[in-house]
Amino acid sequence: MSLDRTIAPDFKIIRSVNLPEPKTYTLDNGIPLHVINIGEQPVIRLECIFEAGNWFESNIGASYFAIKMLPEGTNWQTSQEISEAFDMIGAFTEMTHTSDRIGIVVYCLSRFLPEVLPQISQLIQDAAFPEKELEELRNITIQNLRVSKEKNAYLATTEFRAKLFGADHPYGQSQDETNLATLSPEAILAHYNQYIKGGKFTVVLAGQISDADIDVVNETLGKSTVQGTTNWTHYAPSGTYQGAEMVVERPESVQSSIRMGRILFNRHHQDYFKMLVTNEILGGYFGSRLMKNIREEKGLTYGISSHLVTLRNEGYFMIGTDVKKEFTQQTIDEIKKEINKLQTELVGEDELTTVKNFMAGEFAGSLNTAFEVADRQKILLLDGLPSDFFNHYIDQIHATTSEDIRLMANTYLQPDDMLTVIAGGK
Repeated sequence: MSLDRTIAPDFKIIRSVNLPEPKTYTLDNGIPLHVINIGEQPVIRLECIFEAGNWFESNIGASYFAIKMLPEGTNWQTSQEISEAFDMIGAFTEMTHTSDRIGIVVYCLSRFLPEVLPQISQLIQDAAFPEKELEELRNITIQNLRVSKEKNAYLATTEFRAKLFGADHPYGQSQDETNLATLSPEAILAHYNQYIKGGKFTVVLAGQISDADIDVVNETLGKSTVQGTTNWTHYAPSGTYQGAEMVVERPESVQSSIRMGRILFNRHHQDYFKMLVTNEILGGYFGSRLMKNIREEKGLTYGISSHLVTLRNEGYFMIGTDVKKEFTQQTIDEIKKEINKLQTELVGEDELTTVKNFMAGEFAGSLNTAFEVADRQKILLLDGLPSDFFNHYIDQIHATTSEDIRLMANTYLQPDDMLTVIAGGK
C-alpha cells in the first residue's frame, strides 16, 4: 500500500504530561541529593550546584573566576593531570556560571562514577588557584570581552539589563575590563572558601542510577565539611527606565540591534502561564506575529523574537532583533503596532489553538531524556516551586483565553512602561 503524502497524518492534542518525580536523599553532611533515575543508556550526569553567582559576590567577577578556576589545578594535581584524569574515562566536564548560581557538571558512563567523584570532591575541597593559570584565564576573558564589545547584539543586551535593573544590581552587572584587570586573587579565593569549599550545595544525579551509585556519592561528597549558611542580600532594581530610549552609537556599523522590554516577574507569579501564551503569540516562535509582520511581510530582519526571562529573584520581558540602521524606527513602530493589536483585538480561535498545541508539543518534546527531565526538576527544586508545577503546565496553557491575552497585553505590555535600547544607531 502506497503512502498518500497529500493527506496530513492524524494528530492528537496533548492534554497532560506527568514529569517523573526525583527521589531525594540527604548525605551525611546534610547536602541534598536529588536522583532522576530514568534512561535506557548507561550514562550519568552529575551536577553540584552552588548558590554563589553574581548575587553573592563582594567583588564583581569573583564568582566567575572562582568556578572557572577549579579545574586549573588543585593541591594534588596540575590542570593537565586533572584534564587527563577525566579524558582517560571519557568524562566531559563543564563549569557553569549565572547571576544566581554556579556549578560543576560532569557527564560519564555509569560505571565510571566511582572514579569521577573523587576528582570532583578534590576540585571542591582542594582548588589551588595557581597564579599562572589565573592570569591566563584573566587574559582570555578580557580578550573575549573585547571581541564581544564589537558586536551590537552584546552591547544592546548588556546595556538593556544595566538600564533595567541598575548597573550595580547583580542582574544588571556585566563584565568590565577594568574590574577584570584589578580583581585580586584574594577576592576570588575568599569567594571560593565561603561559597564553594565551605558552602552548602545541591547535588543532582540523572541517568541510570543504582543504589551503589548513591552510596558512593555519600562516601565522597557526603564527607566534606560545609557551613550550611549562605549570606543572602536583598537587591532591589534601581533602574529608572520606563519610556526611555537609549542609543549606543556605532557609526561604523550598518546594522542596529534593538532591545525592548521591562521588568516583569518570575515563575511564582499568578499570571506567569497567561503571559507565556501572550508572549508566544507576539514573538515566541517562528510563526509569531512579529515574525510574520517584520520578517515575512516587511522583510526588515532575518529574525525577531520576544522572551520571558525568568531569574530566581526577578524576571523581565524582552523583544530583540537586528535590522539595517535605516529601518530601526520603522521596526520599533511595527513592534508597537503588533502590541496594540493584542491590546485592542481578541486573538482568533484558530491562531490561539495553533499556539497552544505548539507550546504543548514543544514542552512534551523537551522531556525525551533523563537530562532534560532533570533540567525541569532543577527549576522546581532550586526555585522553591510546587512539585506539580510542570504537571499543570499544559492545563494552564489550554485554559488561557483570548480575553486573558488581551488583559495581559494591556496590563504588562504598555509601550510607555518599556525601555528601548538601540546599539548601532538610527
